[in-house]
Amino acid sequence: MSDDIDPALVAVLAQLWRARTETPGRAWSLARLAKQAGLPMSALRRQLTGLTDGGLVAMQMSEEGTGSAWLTEEGVNLCQSVFGDTES
Repeated sequence: MSDDIDPALVAVLAQLWRARTETPGRAWSLARLAKQAGLPMSALRRQLTGLTDGGLVAMQMSEEGTGSAWLTEEGVNLCQSVFGDTES
C-alpha cells in the first residue's frame, strides 16, 4: 500500500473485512472495532465517518452513543480487491 494511506483507515477496513468474513450478516459493535483496530473510539469514529461518506461503510448509532458498523456492497468490493477474497 502507498505511504499516503492513513494506517488507521487500513486498520478499520481490515477489521470490517474480518468481521464480514468471520460473522457474515452481522455488524460488529464500534467498541469491538476500536479494540480490534487498536484505535481510540474518537479515531475510529473519524475513520467511519469518512468511510460512510464515501459509501463504503454503513453505521447504526443509538441515542446512548453505542453503535455498529458494516461494509456496504461497494466496501466489500474494495476490500476484496485490497485484502483478497477469503470467502469460499
